[in-house]
Amino acid sequence: MNRPLRRMSAALMVLFALLLLNANWLQTVQAGSLNQRPGNARVLLQQYSNERGPILVAGDSIARSVETKGEFKYLREYPDKALYAQLTGYFSLFDKTGLERSENSVLAGTDDRLFIRRAIDLLTGKDRQGGAVQLTVDPAAQRAATKGLRDVGGKGAVVALDPRTGAILAMQSAPSYDPNPLAAHSSRAVQEAYDTLNEDPDKPLRNRAAAEIYPPGSTFKLVTAAAALSSGRYTADGVVPGQAVLDLPQTTADLRNENRRACADGTPTLTEALRYSCNTSFGAIGLDLGDDALREQAGKFGFGRDDIEVGIPSATSRFPAELNAPQTAQSAIGQYDVAATPLQMAMVAAAIANGGKVMQPYLVDRLLAPDLSQLDRAEPEELDTAVTPQVATALTSMMVDVVENGTGRNAQIDGVSVAGKTGTAQVGEGRDPHAWFVSFAPAEDPEVAVAVLVENGAGNTEISGGQLAAPIARSVMQAVLGSAS
Repeated sequence: MNRPLRRMSAALMVLFALLLLNANWLQTVQAGSLNQRPGNARVLLQQYSNERGPILVAGDSIARSVETKGEFKYLREYPDKALYAQLTGYFSLFDKTGLERSENSVLAGTDDRLFIRRAIDLLTGKDRQGGAVQLTVDPAAQRAATKGLRDVGGKGAVVALDPRTGAILAMQSAPSYDPNPLAAHSSRAVQEAYDTLNEDPDKPLRNRAAAEIYPPGSTFKLVTAAAALSSGRYTADGVVPGQAVLDLPQTTADLRNENRRACADGTPTLTEALRYSCNTSFGAIGLDLGDDALREQAGKFGFGRDDIEVGIPSATSRFPAELNAPQTAQSAIGQYDVAATPLQMAMVAAAIANGGKVMQPYLVDRLLAPDLSQLDRAEPEELDTAVTPQVATALTSMMVDVVENGTGRNAQIDGVSVAGKTGTAQVGEGRDPHAWFVSFAPAEDPEVAVAVLVENGAGNTEISGGQLAAPIARSVMQAVLGSAS
């Protein structure tokens, strides 16, 4: 073999070796990332060629796959449109969100627990079929939450929990969106639908119930009251400061009551201070207890925890660190830099309703195989103990007083004892405050706890938690209690 041929052979051998190395690199190291890369046509065809399992609420499919005659065999469909969009998310050519993402392995049929089923299908020549995801949601409560937010107009959120288990009975964010256009088979149509929603100034793709944090305003006074009672230095019937103006130490600023008058006769009990939502009373209690005590109590209710997973994106609620005295007084009434999701405030109400035990909230009740046999079922899990049963009982009585005699009268239900707390959270100069209401019922044997947020008062001229948010909470509680009876 002459020199040119030897060189050519050597070059071909090197190229062949490089080709083998590249093939092995792609098939072993990069195979996973390539398969998950958005827009991979082969993967897309495979995903849409198998029937994806349904997401169920009370036995009805709120997300399902329907057969088509197009290039992609199945189309994802959401028959209730915006009603459950914040929970299901969407399954599109480009992305998956919500439960479509977190429970993808079961819905797509690739979960390890479905291995035997896949093996049988392979032997019998059947196409792979996804399993089902059954939610904890009460459809009557979800519809009541949706209607309540729609009737008040604007933006907001509702979360309802079963305080005994942590099961999410309703979770709605307004405005919501129709996920069907995002599940279309046309990439252009999907992109146009996404761009329209993403550029909407009202941000309908955001889940305000779990993934957004807000100043909780006076609903946080429940946390301050819990810290006060737990300290052993305060009782529900004990007298607390109630002047019209509280001098904030280290500043020239004052903390005032909403009506700029003294609370009750100026020497209210703790129960009366909560009944009238007196800023100066709870600001003074905060100064007395100190920021560490408030922070510890907030943490027991779930503030600062990043492990509260419900299957959809959620934000971490916070009680600020390293507060000085005036900041502590502001934080004690849910202002300054305190921030909470509506889910977190529902957990506060639920913990009080549950004798002080904070339950891990959960949205998925059961995972089912394609033949509806059970793969897994959620077990209620205690997350923490926020207060003793005695403190929870005292807080419950105080919250019942708020609804029967104070700022929460609009949450009253005939024949049912309701516990609640209003909140109106200031959000800055020139902007309307948020309206809040948290509650549970029946007070003596709670079955449902609810948190309602109406963002910036939804543009109403008269803004208060009792006026805007309490009627929504009442309708959700009635829906749950009605459907349970």
